[in-house]
Amino acid sequence: MAEPSKVIHIRNVGHEIAEADLLQLLQPFGNVSKIVMLRAKNQASSLSESEPNRILLVTIHHMMYPITVEVLHQVFKAYGYVEKIVTFQKSAGFQALIQYQSLQEAMDAFGALHGRNIYDGCCQLDIQYSNLSELQVHYNNDRSRDFTNPSLPTEQRPRASQQGYPDPGGLYAFQQPGASYAQMGRAAMITAAFGGTLPPGVTGTNERCTLIVSNLNTDKINEDKLFNLFSLYGNIVRIKILRNKPDHALVEMADGFQAELAVHYLKGAVLFAKKLEVNYSKYPNITSAPDAHDYTTSSLNRFNSNVIKNYRHCCAPTKMIHISALPQEITEDAILNHVSEHGSVVNTKLFEVNGKRQALIQFESEEEATEALVSKHATSLEGNTIRISFSQMQSI
Repeated sequence: MAEPSKVIHIRNVGHEIAEADLLQLLQPFGNVSKIVMLRAKNQASSLSESEPNRILLVTIHHMMYPITVEVLHQVFKAYGYVEKIVTFQKSAGFQALIQYQSLQEAMDAFGALHGRNIYDGCCQLDIQYSNLSELQVHYNNDRSRDFTNPSLPTEQRPRASQQGYPDPGGLYAFQQPGASYAQMGRAAMITAAFGGTLPPGVTGTNERCTLIVSNLNTDKINEDKLFNLFSLYGNIVRIKILRNKPDHALVEMADGFQAELAVHYLKGAVLFAKKLEVNYSKYPNITSAPDAHDYTTSSLNRFNSNVIKNYRHCCAPTKMIHISALPQEITEDAILNHVSEHGSVVNTKLFEVNGKRQALIQFESEEEATEALVSKHATSLEGNTIRISFSQMQSI
Protein backbone atom coordinates (compact mmCIF):
# COMPACT_ATOMS: atom_id res chain seq x y z
CA MET A 1 0.00 0.00 0.00
CA ALA A 2 1.32 3.45 -0.94
CA GLU A 3 1.61 6.23 1.62
CA PRO A 4 -1.23 8.82 1.56
CA SER A 5 -0.49 11.82 -0.72
CA LYS A 6 -2.21 14.75 -2.38
CA VAL A 7 -2.39 12.87 -5.69
CA ILE A 8 -5.01 10.21 -6.45
CA HIS A 9 -5.05 7.92 -9.48
CA ILE A 10 -8.33 7.05 -11.23
CA ARG A 11 -8.77 4.11 -13.62
CA ASN A 12 -11.47 3.18 -16.15
CA VAL A 13 -12.08 6.78 -17.24
CA GLY A 14 -14.20 6.58 -20.39
CA HIS A 15 -13.27 8.62 -23.46
CA GLU A 16 -16.54 10.54 -23.17
CA ILE A 17 -15.57 11.86 -19.70
CA ALA A 18 -14.02 15.34 -19.67
CA GLU A 19 -11.89 17.08 -17.02
CA ALA A 20 -14.92 19.11 -15.95
CA ASP A 21 -16.84 15.89 -15.21
CA LEU A 22 -14.07 14.58 -12.94
CA LEU A 23 -13.78 17.98 -11.27
CA GLN A 24 -17.49 17.98 -10.44
CA LEU A 25 -17.17 14.48 -8.98
CA LEU A 26 -14.15 15.25 -6.79
CA GLN A 27 -14.86 18.77 -5.54
CA PRO A 28 -17.16 17.75 -2.65
CA PHE A 29 -14.11 16.13 -1.02
CA GLY A 30 -11.73 19.09 -1.33
CA ASN A 31 -10.17 21.62 -3.69
CA VAL A 32 -8.63 20.13 -6.83
CA SER A 33 -5.74 22.13 -8.29
CA LYS A 34 -4.85 20.02 -11.33
CA ILE A 35 -6.13 17.06 -13.36
CA VAL A 36 -4.01 15.14 -15.87
CA MET A 37 -5.95 12.98 -18.34
CA LEU A 38 -4.11 9.86 -19.56
CA ARG A 39 -6.35 9.19 -22.55
CA ALA A 40 -4.31 6.33 -23.97
CA LYS A 41 -4.88 4.33 -20.78
CA ASN A 42 -8.35 5.60 -19.81
CA GLN A 43 -6.85 6.99 -16.60
CA ALA A 44 -6.49 10.29 -14.77
CA SER A 45 -4.59 11.82 -11.87
CA SER A 46 -5.70 14.70 -9.68
CA LEU A 47 -3.76 16.85 -7.24
CA SER A 48 -5.47 18.23 -4.17
CA GLU A 49 -4.51 21.65 -2.83
CA SER A 50 -5.38 22.48 0.75
CA GLU A 51 -4.77 26.26 0.75
CA PRO A 52 -7.27 28.22 -1.37
CA ASN A 53 -6.48 31.89 -1.98
CA ARG A 54 -8.42 34.84 -3.38
CA ILE A 55 -5.70 35.20 -6.06
CA LEU A 56 -5.79 32.68 -8.89
CA LEU A 57 -2.89 31.73 -11.15
CA VAL A 58 -4.28 31.01 -14.61
CA THR A 59 -2.36 29.34 -17.44
CA ILE A 60 -3.88 29.35 -20.94
CA HIS A 61 -3.25 26.20 -22.97
CA HIS A 62 -3.91 25.80 -26.72
CA MET A 63 -4.05 29.58 -27.09
CA MET A 64 -5.15 29.93 -30.69
CA TYR A 65 -6.53 33.47 -30.19
CA PRO A 66 -5.04 36.44 -28.34
CA ILE A 67 -6.17 36.72 -24.72
CA THR A 68 -6.35 40.23 -23.27
CA VAL A 69 -7.16 41.73 -19.88
CA GLU A 70 -10.61 42.56 -21.25
CA VAL A 71 -11.28 38.95 -22.27
CA LEU A 72 -10.15 37.59 -18.89
CA HIS A 73 -12.27 40.14 -17.04
CA GLN A 74 -15.30 39.17 -19.12
CA VAL A 75 -14.82 35.52 -18.14
CA PHE A 76 -13.97 35.85 -14.44
CA LYS A 77 -16.29 38.69 -13.41
CA ALA A 78 -19.24 36.29 -13.65
CA TYR A 79 -18.16 34.79 -10.30
CA GLY A 80 -17.47 37.92 -8.27
CA TYR A 81 -15.77 41.30 -8.12
CA VAL A 82 -12.39 41.11 -9.87
CA GLU A 83 -10.07 43.66 -8.27
CA LYS A 84 -6.89 43.20 -10.30
CA ILE A 85 -5.51 41.31 -13.28
CA VAL A 86 -1.85 40.94 -14.28
CA THR A 87 -0.79 39.02 -17.41
CA PHE A 88 2.67 37.78 -18.36
CA GLN A 89 4.51 35.26 -20.53
CA LYS A 90 6.42 32.41 -18.90
CA SER A 91 7.98 29.16 -20.05
CA ALA A 92 4.68 27.47 -19.18
CA GLY A 93 2.95 29.79 -21.67
CA PHE A 94 0.63 32.77 -21.32
CA GLN A 95 -0.36 33.26 -17.66
CA ALA A 96 -2.44 35.65 -15.60
CA LEU A 97 -3.01 36.44 -11.94
CA ILE A 98 -6.64 37.20 -11.08
CA GLN A 99 -7.37 38.81 -7.71
CA TYR A 100 -10.93 38.63 -6.37
CA GLN A 101 -12.37 40.69 -3.54
CA SER A 102 -13.11 37.58 -1.47
CA LEU A 103 -11.86 34.05 -1.05
CA GLN A 104 -15.28 32.56 -1.77
CA GLU A 105 -15.49 34.31 -5.14
CA ALA A 106 -12.10 32.89 -6.11
CA MET A 107 -13.18 29.39 -5.03
CA ASP A 108 -16.39 29.67 -7.05
CA ALA A 109 -14.46 30.75 -10.13
CA PHE A 110 -11.92 27.95 -9.64
CA GLY A 111 -14.64 25.33 -9.36
CA ALA A 112 -16.56 26.59 -12.38
CA LEU A 113 -13.74 27.40 -14.78
CA HIS A 114 -10.78 25.09 -14.19
CA GLY A 115 -10.32 22.85 -17.23
CA ARG A 116 -12.83 24.74 -19.37
CA ASN A 117 -12.24 26.59 -22.64
CA ILE A 118 -12.73 30.31 -23.22
CA TYR A 119 -13.51 29.62 -26.87
CA ASP A 120 -14.89 26.47 -28.42
CA GLY A 121 -12.08 23.92 -28.49
CA CYS A 122 -9.19 26.21 -27.51
CA CYS A 123 -7.77 28.61 -24.90
CA GLN A 124 -8.16 26.12 -22.06
CA LEU A 125 -8.01 27.46 -18.49
CA ASP A 126 -5.58 25.71 -16.14
CA ILE A 127 -6.19 27.32 -12.72
CA GLN A 128 -4.24 27.06 -9.46
CA TYR A 129 -4.34 29.04 -6.25
CA SER A 130 -1.54 31.59 -5.99
CA ASN A 131 0.52 31.99 -2.81
CA LEU A 132 0.56 35.79 -3.17
CA SER A 133 -1.39 37.93 -0.72
CA GLU A 134 -1.85 41.08 -2.85
CA LEU A 135 -1.19 41.95 -6.50
CA GLN A 136 0.83 45.08 -7.22
CA VAL A 137 -0.48 46.88 -10.33
CA HIS A 138 1.30 50.04 -11.48
CA TYR A 139 -0.34 50.61 -14.87
CA ASN A 140 -3.78 50.14 -16.40
CA ASN A 141 -3.09 48.87 -19.91
CA ASP A 142 -3.45 45.77 -22.08
CA ARG A 143 -1.19 43.73 -19.76
CA SER A 144 -2.46 44.72 -16.31
CA ARG A 145 -5.46 46.38 -14.73
CA ASP A 146 -6.46 47.59 -11.27
CA PHE A 147 -10.25 47.84 -11.35
CA THR A 148 -10.22 49.50 -7.91
CA ASN A 149 -8.00 52.35 -9.18
CA PRO A 150 -8.98 53.47 -12.71
CA SER A 151 -6.78 56.60 -12.45
CA LEU A 152 -3.51 54.67 -12.84
CA PRO A 153 -1.37 55.71 -15.84
CA THR A 154 -1.31 53.49 -18.93
CA GLU A 155 2.34 53.64 -20.01
CA GLN A 156 1.04 51.92 -23.14
CA ARG A 157 3.80 50.35 -25.20
CA PRO A 158 3.15 49.54 -28.89
CA ARG A 159 1.33 46.27 -29.33
CA ALA A 160 3.14 43.59 -31.27
CA SER A 161 1.65 43.02 -34.70
CA GLN A 162 -1.07 40.40 -34.92
CA GLN A 163 -1.02 40.31 -38.72
CA GLY A 164 1.38 37.42 -39.24
CA TYR A 165 -1.39 34.90 -40.08
CA PRO A 166 0.63 31.94 -41.31
CA ASP A 167 -2.49 29.93 -42.13
CA PRO A 168 -4.55 30.70 -45.25
CA GLY A 169 -8.27 31.23 -44.90
CA GLY A 170 -8.71 29.46 -41.57
CA LEU A 171 -6.97 26.12 -41.19
CA TYR A 172 -7.59 25.50 -37.49
CA ALA A 173 -9.26 22.28 -36.43
CA PHE A 174 -9.66 22.52 -32.65
CA GLN A 175 -9.86 19.10 -31.03
CA GLN A 176 -8.59 19.64 -27.52
CA PRO A 177 -10.70 18.19 -24.69
CA GLY A 178 -12.78 20.26 -22.32
CA ALA A 179 -16.14 22.00 -22.28
CA SER A 180 -16.52 25.35 -24.05
CA TYR A 181 -17.30 28.44 -21.99
CA ALA A 182 -20.71 29.46 -23.31
CA GLN A 183 -20.97 32.63 -21.22
CA MET A 184 -18.23 34.45 -23.15
CA GLY A 185 -19.78 37.73 -24.28
CA ARG A 186 -19.97 38.65 -27.94
CA ALA A 187 -18.01 41.85 -27.42
CA ALA A 188 -15.10 39.99 -25.84
CA MET A 189 -15.09 37.41 -28.64
CA ILE A 190 -14.91 40.14 -31.28
CA THR A 191 -12.16 41.94 -29.35
CA ALA A 192 -10.10 38.76 -29.13
CA ALA A 193 -10.69 37.93 -32.79
CA PHE A 194 -9.12 41.23 -33.83
CA GLY A 195 -6.15 40.88 -31.49
CA GLY A 196 -7.51 43.02 -28.66
CA THR A 197 -8.45 46.13 -30.68
CA LEU A 198 -10.83 46.72 -33.56
CA PRO A 199 -9.39 47.57 -37.00
CA PRO A 200 -8.54 51.28 -37.38
CA GLY A 201 -11.63 53.13 -38.54
CA VAL A 202 -14.10 50.55 -37.18
CA THR A 203 -16.03 51.88 -34.17
CA GLY A 204 -18.13 48.85 -33.26
CA THR A 205 -21.03 51.17 -32.42
CA ASN A 206 -22.98 51.19 -35.70
CA GLU A 207 -26.53 49.86 -35.43
CA ARG A 208 -27.63 50.22 -39.08
CA CYS A 209 -27.86 46.82 -40.75
CA THR A 210 -28.86 47.69 -44.32
CA LEU A 211 -26.37 48.92 -46.94
CA ILE A 212 -26.82 50.59 -50.30
CA VAL A 213 -24.32 49.39 -52.91
CA SER A 214 -23.99 51.41 -56.11
CA ASN A 215 -21.98 51.54 -59.36
CA LEU A 216 -22.57 47.84 -60.01
CA ASN A 217 -21.86 46.24 -63.38
CA THR A 218 -25.42 45.48 -64.47
CA ASP A 219 -24.30 43.01 -67.17
CA LYS A 220 -22.48 40.71 -64.75
CA ILE A 221 -23.85 41.22 -61.22
CA ASN A 222 -26.65 39.31 -59.48
CA GLU A 223 -27.83 38.74 -55.91
CA ASP A 224 -25.85 35.54 -55.38
CA LYS A 225 -22.58 37.18 -56.44
CA LEU A 226 -23.22 40.04 -54.03
CA PHE A 227 -23.96 37.45 -51.33
CA ASN A 228 -20.64 35.70 -51.99
CA LEU A 229 -18.77 38.97 -51.44
CA PHE A 230 -20.66 40.53 -48.53
CA SER A 231 -20.98 37.26 -46.60
CA LEU A 232 -17.23 37.49 -45.94
CA TYR A 233 -18.05 40.12 -43.30
CA GLY A 234 -21.24 38.76 -41.73
CA ASN A 235 -24.44 36.82 -42.25
CA ILE A 236 -26.77 38.07 -44.99
CA VAL A 237 -30.51 38.48 -44.37
CA ARG A 238 -31.76 39.74 -47.76
CA ILE A 239 -30.41 41.29 -50.97
CA LYS A 240 -32.43 43.30 -53.45
CA ILE A 241 -31.27 44.76 -56.77
CA LEU A 242 -33.35 47.88 -57.43
CA ARG A 243 -35.46 47.63 -60.59
CA ASN A 244 -35.55 51.38 -61.16
CA LYS A 245 -31.77 51.63 -60.57
CA PRO A 246 -30.27 48.30 -61.66
CA ASP A 247 -26.73 49.44 -60.78
CA HIS A 248 -27.88 49.80 -57.14
CA ALA A 249 -28.61 47.07 -54.60
CA LEU A 250 -29.69 46.87 -50.96
CA VAL A 251 -27.85 44.42 -48.72
CA GLU A 252 -29.27 43.67 -45.25
CA MET A 253 -26.79 42.13 -42.84
CA ALA A 254 -27.44 40.37 -39.53
CA ASP A 255 -26.25 43.24 -37.31
CA GLY A 256 -24.72 46.69 -37.37
CA PHE A 257 -21.17 45.56 -36.59
CA GLN A 258 -21.08 43.22 -39.57
CA ALA A 259 -22.52 45.97 -41.77
CA GLU A 260 -19.78 48.31 -40.57
CA LEU A 261 -17.10 45.77 -41.47
CA ALA A 262 -18.54 45.46 -44.98
CA VAL A 263 -18.52 49.24 -45.47
CA HIS A 264 -14.99 49.49 -44.05
CA TYR A 265 -13.45 46.77 -46.23
CA LEU A 266 -15.47 47.01 -49.46
CA LYS A 267 -15.89 50.75 -50.10
CA GLY A 268 -13.84 51.45 -53.22
CA ALA A 269 -13.27 47.79 -54.08
CA VAL A 270 -13.30 47.05 -57.83
CA LEU A 271 -15.72 44.41 -59.10
CA PHE A 272 -16.26 43.66 -62.79
CA ALA A 273 -14.33 46.83 -63.74
CA LYS A 274 -16.55 49.01 -61.53
CA LYS A 275 -15.46 50.80 -58.34
CA LEU A 276 -18.05 49.98 -55.69
CA GLU A 277 -19.72 52.58 -53.52
CA VAL A 278 -20.88 51.04 -50.22
CA ASN A 279 -22.82 53.18 -47.74
CA TYR A 280 -25.49 52.84 -45.07
CA SER A 281 -29.06 52.85 -46.37
CA LYS A 282 -31.84 55.04 -45.02
CA TYR A 283 -33.98 51.89 -44.82
CA PRO A 284 -33.64 49.86 -41.58
CA ASN A 285 -34.29 46.56 -43.38
CA ILE A 286 -35.39 44.98 -46.65
CA THR A 287 -39.04 44.00 -46.74
CA SER A 288 -39.71 40.41 -47.75
CA ALA A 289 -40.88 40.43 -51.36
CA PRO A 290 -40.62 38.32 -54.55
CA ASP A 291 -37.80 40.53 -55.88
CA ALA A 292 -35.84 40.39 -52.60
CA HIS A 293 -33.63 37.31 -52.29
CA ASP A 294 -33.84 35.85 -48.76
CA TYR A 295 -30.69 34.25 -47.30
CA THR A 296 -31.77 33.89 -43.66
CA THR A 297 -31.78 30.08 -43.83
CA SER A 298 -28.86 29.72 -46.24
CA SER A 299 -26.25 27.19 -45.15
CA LEU A 300 -23.72 29.32 -47.06
CA ASN A 301 -23.85 32.10 -44.46
CA ARG A 302 -20.31 31.88 -43.13
CA PHE A 303 -20.98 33.23 -39.62
CA ASN A 304 -23.37 30.41 -38.64
CA SER A 305 -20.29 28.72 -37.16
CA ASN A 306 -16.61 29.50 -36.46
CA VAL A 307 -17.59 33.09 -35.70
CA ILE A 308 -14.29 34.14 -34.14
CA LYS A 309 -12.24 32.63 -36.95
CA ASN A 310 -14.36 34.40 -39.56
CA TYR A 311 -13.99 37.77 -37.83
CA ARG A 312 -10.26 37.19 -37.54
CA HIS A 313 -9.89 36.72 -41.27
CA CYS A 314 -11.92 39.76 -42.33
CA CYS A 315 -9.90 41.91 -44.70
CA ALA A 316 -10.17 44.03 -47.84
CA PRO A 317 -9.97 42.12 -51.14
CA THR A 318 -6.48 40.74 -51.83
CA LYS A 319 -4.74 39.12 -54.78
CA MET A 320 -4.83 35.74 -53.05
CA ILE A 321 -7.87 33.47 -52.64
CA HIS A 322 -8.09 30.43 -50.39
CA ILE A 323 -10.19 27.50 -51.59
CA SER A 324 -11.44 24.80 -49.20
CA ALA A 325 -13.82 21.81 -49.30
CA LEU A 326 -11.97 20.46 -52.33
CA PRO A 327 -12.26 16.83 -53.51
CA GLN A 328 -9.45 14.64 -52.15
CA GLU A 329 -8.23 13.66 -55.62
CA ILE A 330 -8.32 17.17 -57.07
CA THR A 331 -5.38 18.39 -59.18
CA GLU A 332 -3.95 21.87 -59.62
CA ASP A 333 -4.88 21.76 -63.29
CA ALA A 334 -8.54 21.10 -62.42
CA ILE A 335 -8.59 24.05 -60.01
CA LEU A 336 -6.95 26.33 -62.57
CA ASN A 337 -9.46 25.30 -65.22
CA HIS A 338 -12.21 26.27 -62.79
CA VAL A 339 -10.96 29.78 -61.89
CA SER A 340 -8.44 30.98 -64.49
CA GLU A 341 -11.11 32.54 -66.74
CA HIS A 342 -11.30 35.38 -64.23
CA GLY A 343 -7.72 36.61 -64.56
CA SER A 344 -4.01 35.90 -64.81
CA VAL A 345 -2.86 33.36 -62.22
CA VAL A 346 0.60 34.13 -60.85
CA ASN A 347 1.05 31.15 -58.54
CA THR A 348 -0.83 28.22 -57.01
CA LYS A 349 -0.39 25.86 -54.10
CA LEU A 350 -2.36 22.69 -53.39
CA PHE A 351 -1.97 21.27 -49.88
CA GLU A 352 -3.67 19.23 -47.17
CA VAL A 353 -4.54 20.23 -43.59
CA ASN A 354 -6.09 17.74 -41.16
CA GLY A 355 -6.85 15.40 -44.04
CA LYS A 356 -8.67 18.06 -46.09
CA ARG A 357 -7.50 19.37 -49.46
CA GLN A 358 -7.15 23.14 -49.79
CA ALA A 359 -5.56 25.53 -52.26
CA LEU A 360 -4.13 29.02 -52.59
CA ILE A 361 -4.47 30.87 -55.90
CA GLN A 362 -2.58 34.12 -56.42
CA PHE A 363 -3.91 36.42 -59.15
CA GLU A 364 -2.20 39.40 -60.74
CA SER A 365 -4.65 41.89 -59.19
CA GLU A 366 -7.20 42.25 -56.40
CA GLU A 367 -9.91 42.83 -59.01
CA GLU A 368 -9.26 39.45 -60.66
CA ALA A 369 -9.24 37.64 -57.31
CA THR A 370 -12.50 39.36 -56.32
CA GLU A 371 -14.16 38.34 -59.58
CA ALA A 372 -13.05 34.72 -59.07
CA LEU A 373 -14.39 34.72 -55.51
CA VAL A 374 -17.83 36.15 -56.30
CA SER A 375 -18.22 33.94 -59.38
CA LYS A 376 -16.92 30.61 -58.08
CA HIS A 377 -17.63 30.55 -54.31
CA ALA A 378 -20.20 27.81 -53.53
CA THR A 379 -19.93 26.33 -57.03
CA SER A 380 -19.50 22.63 -57.71
CA LEU A 381 -16.07 21.25 -58.55
CA GLU A 382 -15.92 17.52 -59.24
CA GLY A 383 -18.97 17.01 -57.04
CA ASN A 384 -17.88 19.17 -54.09
CA THR A 385 -19.33 22.58 -53.18
CA ILE A 386 -16.17 24.63 -52.74
CA ARG A 387 -15.67 27.57 -50.35
CA ILE A 388 -13.57 30.60 -51.29
CA SER A 389 -12.29 33.49 -49.17
CA PHE A 390 -9.50 36.05 -49.40
CA SER A 391 -6.17 35.10 -47.87
CA GLN A 392 -3.99 37.66 -46.12
CA MET A 393 -0.81 35.88 -47.16
CA GLN A 394 1.41 38.07 -49.31
CA SER A 395 2.97 35.30 -51.37
CA ILE A 396 3.03 31.53 -51.75
